[in-house]
Amino acid sequence: MTPKRFFITGTDTNVGKTLVTGALLLNARACGLEAVGLKPVSAGCTRLNGRLVNDDALLLQRLSSVPLDYADINPVALEPAIAPHIAAARAGIRPRAAELVAHVRRIDAAGHDVVLVEGAGGWRVPLNDAETLADVAVTLGYPVILVVAMRLGCLNHALLTAAAIRAAGLTLAGWVANSTGPTMDAFDENVQTLEQRLPGLRLGTVPYLGPSATPEQANTWLDGTPLFGLAAPSARRGAEGAES
Repeated sequence: MTPKRFFITGTDTNVGKTLVTGALLLNARACGLEAVGLKPVSAGCTRLNGRLVNDDALLLQRLSSVPLDYADINPVALEPAIAPHIAAARAGIRPRAAELVAHVRRIDAAGHDVVLVEGAGGWRVPLNDAETLADVAVTLGYPVILVVAMRLGCLNHALLTAAAIRAAGLTLAGWVANSTGPTMDAFDENVQTLEQRLPGLRLGTVPYLGPSATPEQANTWLDGTPLFGLAAPSARRGAEGAES
């Protein structure tokens, strides 16, 4: 098969990007594909055996079908859970888009079937005083998957993000409606509006799975096989919608 590469972004921070990225890794593995997930920049790390590590990056490392070193998954790990450019400045470092792109391409060159690159925060989170993570996505040129947090304001956030992705010359390959709370007024109508206005395919609707939701749970509600150019191995509820 032709190798598949995607950049995963979200409408904001804490919208479920890692949940969706992990679930898509499981989707790919269920299809017999070799899949790896990368998180080039993380903010909000703890020290483990003398190394700063991020829970989301550790999760992607665990779910990848290839045993990669932590530094391969997450080359820039920042301790405080604040905007990456501020955390980096406090640490005396300056992440550069070109360096992160070179790192991803080195992993990409290994020939994995699927590579998923998860951003940090939303589309235009600053990386340094001049660049944003969008610059990484644009230089990579990968199609984009957008995770939409289904809550009040999501329509504006999703449509603005999709417009920025399109203006950057990238393709919105798909999007996921992720429920970040137990209820949302007019949930179905909001999903319908997004389906009418977003250019990419809805890969699924993830219901609220609680604060400890896992990719294994979300996997039930997503169908990433259209992204991989394959037929779905089994019916998935998320493709048909989910109740809020």
